[in-house]
Amino acid sequence: MGNGFYESPGIILAFESDPDFPLAFESLELRKSGIELLSVITADQNRTIATVIVPDNKITRFIKVLEAYRDAVPGKRDNKKLVESIANIKLATLRELWTDDPVLYPPANTNLFWEVWLRSAQEGEDPLARMREAAGDFGYEVISNELRFVDRTVVLVRGTREQLSRSAGILGVIAEVRKARATADLYSTRSAADQTLEIEDTLARLTPASAGSPVVGLLDTGVNRGHPLLAAVISDNDAQTLKQAWGAHDGNQGGHGTQMAGLALYGDLTEVLAGDGPVELTHGLQSLKLIHPADPHDPDLYGAVTIEGVSRLEVDTTRRKIYCMAITTTDGLDRGRPSSWSAAIDNLAFGTINDTPRMILISAGNTGLDERADYPESNETSPVHDPAQAWNALTVGGYTDRALIDADSNPGWTALAKQGDLAPGSTTSVTWPRSGKTPLKPDIVMEAGNMGLPPDASDPDFLPELQLLTTNYVFEAGRPPLAEFRDTSAATALAANLACQVAARYPDYRPETIRALMVHSARWTDAMRDRVGYPDGSLDTTRLLRTFGYGVPDREMLFYSAQNNLTLIAEETIQPFFLDEEDSAVKSRDINYHHLPWPQEALEALPFDTPIEMRVTLSYFIEPSPGERGWDRKYGYPSHGLRFKVIRPTETLQQFKLRINSFDRDEDYDEDHAGETGRWELGTGKPTNGSLHSNTWHGTAAELARRGHIAVHPTLGWWRTRKKEGRYERSVHYSLVVSILAPRQDVDIYTPVAVQIGTAVPIEI
Repeated sequence: MGNGFYESPGIILAFESDPDFPLAFESLELRKSGIELLSVITADQNRTIATVIVPDNKITRFIKVLEAYRDAVPGKRDNKKLVESIANIKLATLRELWTDDPVLYPPANTNLFWEVWLRSAQEGEDPLARMREAAGDFGYEVISNELRFVDRTVVLVRGTREQLSRSAGILGVIAEVRKARATADLYSTRSAADQTLEIEDTLARLTPASAGSPVVGLLDTGVNRGHPLLAAVISDNDAQTLKQAWGAHDGNQGGHGTQMAGLALYGDLTEVLAGDGPVELTHGLQSLKLIHPADPHDPDLYGAVTIEGVSRLEVDTTRRKIYCMAITTTDGLDRGRPSSWSAAIDNLAFGTINDTPRMILISAGNTGLDERADYPESNETSPVHDPAQAWNALTVGGYTDRALIDADSNPGWTALAKQGDLAPGSTTSVTWPRSGKTPLKPDIVMEAGNMGLPPDASDPDFLPELQLLTTNYVFEAGRPPLAEFRDTSAATALAANLACQVAARYPDYRPETIRALMVHSARWTDAMRDRVGYPDGSLDTTRLLRTFGYGVPDREMLFYSAQNNLTLIAEETIQPFFLDEEDSAVKSRDINYHHLPWPQEALEALPFDTPIEMRVTLSYFIEPSPGERGWDRKYGYPSHGLRFKVIRPTETLQQFKLRINSFDRDEDYDEDHAGETGRWELGTGKPTNGSLHSNTWHGTAAELARRGHIAVHPTLGWWRTRKKEGRYERSVHYSLVVSILAPRQDVDIYTPVAVQIGTAVPIEI
């Protein structure tokens, strides 16, 4: 190779299905023959397009696949499923390798940034070396370090689509291309005047949320609402303070409250500024200045001042609130035990204060800057901060997807955390006692930025391209109106933004349901699984939960149901206990049985071994009892507990009820029938601490077809053991979210259920 001539590794073909007809793309890959599936996208009219690279010396092998169908002999493999799903075959171009939204495909002769995903190296071939070698000949630039995965290498490239398409040799090493995600440094390093122009363009595209829309209730250092991006959304009445002498403005702690406000309203401003379409806000923001360093609170009173701050914001009853707080203590003394502060949070969420249940998000807290050279060991020994151990709060930790570094600005630097892994600043509950009395925290993780390692292996440092972008608390007299932001504060603001979007779309959902949906949509990345994996492929699930919670919420799973993904939501009430007048003892009372209308005939008609998943999430709030009295059965912290159990394929409904309700069993009860099938991702039988429980079952369609009931039942709590408190007749709300997901695209489980039911999930007691 050289002098502008590059050997072609083969031809790239694009296989296209008919509209609404699934393409059996898995059969297109023949690894032993070097025939590799590069990418799969869904185009207009729900057509599937798969791109495949076929080595020059294997083209005849691929033709034989098609000929096997043409010349099929009864009883022999004929590739019928594959070939009949193909409507069109053509030579692929760069457009077929574009896996982002087709609308975003760049126009001709436009110089911009691309995220280029390269094929895995083959024998005698290095796609990255080829990409770099050809850059000078074709005019594009490779501008970042590389990210390596098991079968892909990712780099950032600056150039035009014509430059990337000019050589079949270059197309041949590309598996897919995406729009490069803009990074904070694209804007934060610009002059104040340039930043102001970008903001003016955004304001021209901005539509604030409608009157009466929900708001993020921000408890922080105040907010400087005069910022152009905030003034259009936050009114004078939306900025409150705990003490009038403080003022509602943000002049302390580096502008923490104003930076939180920008992310809570807009999300990462990098993405907003980089767009050119409408900016339509779904919610607003109300700020309560909770702390003022010149007039600090007594630490023992943080619970009281938090309750007071929430009460101040609730003077305005016209707008629903999702509360967001990234103020925590760093002493690490509680180690998961309730404090007066965390118990106050639980009381607020439960509704003890003003009989109003609340959705509250709290940051997990950050590791010390001097500890980050010891990442990730220091994260596992740095405990989640008080009051983030609150059972009823949604505690937010940090992960990062930002691992690409500008090689021109920072030559030789590498990312401290790899893509998809724990953010350098995020604390965990790994060192909390595993006695069953401390909750599993955090609950979810969101983007929290990354740090870079210098080439001399000295301490890590912050690089602009690895941070988030938000509103600066100083923005006048030529000061830049944009600022970089990071760590679990940023992650919590992003989570509040997402939760408020859910509240705006589903205004009638309870706080318990919004919390459930955030967790239900969360998934662990490959990097998270790798961190807690054993050599045999199994996972340390407790460590996984205490490091990452349930993972990263997936926006598509949260807001949209794909054709093969079905989610059912039940908001119900249960009375956990009652007083038995015969022996004057408080006993367990209700068990709610939910009938799940799975499409049994459709599932049983599928091939017997068709894989399928069922995710179940249960969310409820407890009334706390935080006194340190041994946490025994009588003086436990939660008022009650709830758990779910799913009927097994071998059980009748009556047998299932007897398994759940041991009180009704007779001497002839036989559990031999009750063998579990499939696999629960987090196992069964282990304590699931806290008031939020989620698990995913993996099995076959045939097994799921006979799993049509879920029981929600109470467990012990102080409402039952402390009869003198008189709480045993109270009822509580809970939210149950259940999804079934068919990984195969040719399995439609949504339509049969949509025909069978509306939106209600039947329940019986």
